[in-house]
Amino acid sequence: MPTTVHRQCNLCEAHCGIAVEVQGTKVLRITGDPEDHFSRGYICPKAAALTDLYEDPDRVTTPLRKTADGGWEPLGWDEALDAAAAGLRRVREQHGADAIANYLGNPGAHSWSVLAFLTLRLVLGTRNNYSATSTDQLPQHLTSAEMLGTPLVFPIPDLERTDHLLVLGANPAVSNGSVMSAPGVRDRLRAVKARGGTVIVVDPRRTETARLADEHVAVRPGGDPYLLLGMIGVLFAEDLVAVGRLAEHVDGVEELRALTAAWTPERAAEHSGVDADTIMRLARGFAAAPSAVAYGRVGVCQTQTGTVTHWLITALNTLTGNLDRPGGAMFTTPPVDPTPLLQLVGKTGFRLHRTRNARVSGLPNMNGEFPIAGLADEITTPGDGQVRALVVYAGNPVLSAPGGAALDAALPQLDFMVAIDQYVTETTRHADIILPPVSALERDDLDFVMPAVSVRNHVRFSPAAVPKRPGGREDWQIINGLSRRLGTGLRRRGVAGAVHAATLLKLDSPARILDLALAMGPYGVLRRGPLKGLTVARVRAAEHGIDLGPLEPRLPGMLTTPGRRVQLAPELFVEEARRLDAQAREQGEATADGFDLTLIGRRSLRSNNSWLHNSRRLMKGADRCVALLHPDDAQARGLSDGALVRVSSRVGAIDLPVQVSDELRPGVVSIPHGFGHGREGVGWTHAAAKPGVSVNDITDPTVLDRLTGNAAYNSVAVRVEAVPVDAAAAADDAALAAGGR
Repeated sequence: MPTTVHRQCNLCEAHCGIAVEVQGTKVLRITGDPEDHFSRGYICPKAAALTDLYEDPDRVTTPLRKTADGGWEPLGWDEALDAAAAGLRRVREQHGADAIANYLGNPGAHSWSVLAFLTLRLVLGTRNNYSATSTDQLPQHLTSAEMLGTPLVFPIPDLERTDHLLVLGANPAVSNGSVMSAPGVRDRLRAVKARGGTVIVVDPRRTETARLADEHVAVRPGGDPYLLLGMIGVLFAEDLVAVGRLAEHVDGVEELRALTAAWTPERAAEHSGVDADTIMRLARGFAAAPSAVAYGRVGVCQTQTGTVTHWLITALNTLTGNLDRPGGAMFTTPPVDPTPLLQLVGKTGFRLHRTRNARVSGLPNMNGEFPIAGLADEITTPGDGQVRALVVYAGNPVLSAPGGAALDAALPQLDFMVAIDQYVTETTRHADIILPPVSALERDDLDFVMPAVSVRNHVRFSPAAVPKRPGGREDWQIINGLSRRLGTGLRRRGVAGAVHAATLLKLDSPARILDLALAMGPYGVLRRGPLKGLTVARVRAAEHGIDLGPLEPRLPGMLTTPGRRVQLAPELFVEEARRLDAQAREQGEATADGFDLTLIGRRSLRSNNSWLHNSRRLMKGADRCVALLHPDDAQARGLSDGALVRVSSRVGAIDLPVQVSDELRPGVVSIPHGFGHGREGVGWTHAAAKPGVSVNDITDPTVLDRLTGNAAYNSVAVRVEAVPVDAAAAADDAALAAGGR
C-alpha cells in the first residue's frame, strides 16, 4: 500500500517541503508539500532528481579500494574504515598532522552530518582545512567579521516586507535564494511588485531574475563597487543619509563620507559601465523607499572586488536606515543560534579569520579554512607541511575549484586519499578508498544551517522516505567510524579526550547533539513563549515543519564587536577601496595583452554544480554547456550560433559551441560550471556521454578577491576565437564516440 512521507528536498539552499509517495523500497513520485509553511507547495525540477540519485545504477553502494591496475575492489565496512584510517595515520606519523588536508563540498552543509565532519577535522588536528566556501562566499564572511564582529552571521533581505529590492550579482529566480533561502522566489518577487514595490537587478547578463524585475542595469563585470561608491556619494552629497534607530550604535559614518566624496557619479560611471544619471537615480530611489534592501551574492563574491562590494552593500543598507529593520537587511533567529557562543568567544580576543596564512600561496584563513585556490600548490610544493593525504567529503573540486586542471594533475601525487561520496567523480577517481553513504531519501535529517540564512525563521525534520539499502550507512556513521579509528592510540586528552567523552555520553549522533543545541537555543527549555522547549522529537512530530515567525530586529544585542557597535568603515576595507583605481588599470592591462573579454558564470534551475548531471530527466533538452556571446562580439570575430569556439585564458583553453545572445553586455562571455565529465575513469556514464567542458580548466587560481582569496571566476580575462576546421572535425568525432559509449 503506498504511503506518503513529508520531508525536505536538500539539493539546494531552498530546502523545499516535498511529499514523497513510496511503496516499500520504490519511490512512486515526488511532489511539493502544499502544507509546508515555508515553501507552500513549491518545488523546482531538481526535486524529482532525488529519485534519480536513489535509483542511479552508477551510484557506489559498497566501499571500494583502488587496485594496482587502477580498478576498484569492493570491501566490507570494517575493512574499508580500517584501511582508510591506517593510510591517514601512516601519513600523520611520518609527516605530521598538517600533511593531511580535507575538503568539505556543498552537499555536506545541507546535512546534519556536517557536525560529524567538523569533529573529524578536530581529530585530524590539521591546519589544512578547505571547503566550497572559498569558491563563492568568503567576502560575505569577512564583511560580517569586520563590521559585525563574527564571520558566521549574515544580513538577510526581509523579502516578505521590503518595498525596494536591489539585487547585485545574484539570480534568486534560479537559485531560490543563496544566503537568502527563499523557496519559490519568483512568486516572492512578483509579490514585491504587486504591493507597489520595486525590483532592480544589477548584472552583466539579463538573468532570469532580471526578466522579472522592473529594471535591469547591465553593469561591467567587477564594476559593482564603483557603482555603490557613486550611489553612496550621492547620498552624502544630497543629504540623504539617515541611519535611523541604529545611529547611536554605528561607527565610521564620517570616514565613509570622506572616502566617497571623490566618487562622483561621473567618476563611478567610468569604471562601472553604468551612466551617471542612472547611478543618481538608483541612489535617490533607494533612499526614498519606505523600506529597501540591497542584496549581493555569487556574481559579486566571485570577483576581485568581492569583499569591497559586500562591505558597500551593507554600508548602503546602514546609511539609509535599512539595516536590522522590517523590509531591510535583517538577521534570523534560528533554532540553533551560534550568537551567544560567538559573543563568549569574542570576549577572549580569539578571531576566526585572518589569523594565519597558507604555506605556499600565503592566502589568509577564514573560519579555520584556507582558500581552495591554493590546494594544488600545497600538494606539489615540497617542504615542511606539504600536503600528502586528503579526505574529501561530498565535493568535486576538480570541476569546482579555480584552476581545476592543476588540481586534477596534483591529486595523483598524494600518498593517500579517502573520499566519502556516492560516485566515482572527476575528483574521487583519484582516491585510494571510497566510502559511499546512502542517498538523501534513505536517511533522517534536520536542517540547522539554512534556517540561519532564511527569509523567515523556521525548522523542519526530514524522516527517511525509504529503508536504507542492506548494509548502507549514513554519512555521520561513516565519518564517526573513521574518527574513532584515527583517535585510537592518541592520548585521551584534548580533542581525542573530548571525542571519547562525547561517545560515552552518546553525543556522537547528530540528533543527540542537536537536541542539546536546541535546548540551549532561542526556543529552548530556558526560554519563554509558545515555542519554549523545542526538541528534535517535537520538530519530528511537526510533519510540515514549524513556523518560528518573521525576522525580528536583533541589533545591537547580537553584535560581537567591541562595545557592540556596527563598524561602518573598517580600515582593512577602506584601504582596499583606495586601490580600486589601480585594480581597474590592472584589468585594462589584461585586455591589452589580447584577453579582451571577461568571463562570467551562470547557473540553471535544472542543475546543481556537477553532481546532478547523471540525471537523465534534468539533462534532457538542448546542450547547456555553451558560451554566450553578445552579437557585437560575435560579429567582430565572424562567429554565428553553434560555431565551435576556443576560449583561452592565461592558464589554458577549452573548446565549446557558442550561442549568440543580446542578454549579455558587450565584452563579456558566459559559461556555466560543473561540466566536463569525459575524463577517464569517471563513474557516471550518462553525464560522461553528454557534451561539455570544465570552465574551471581555464579559470586562473591566481585571480582572486584580494582580501579573502575567494575565487574570482567572474574576473578572468579571456579571448574567444573560432576553432580551426581540423580541430572542430576532431571534436565532432570525439562527441560521436562519447555518445556511443
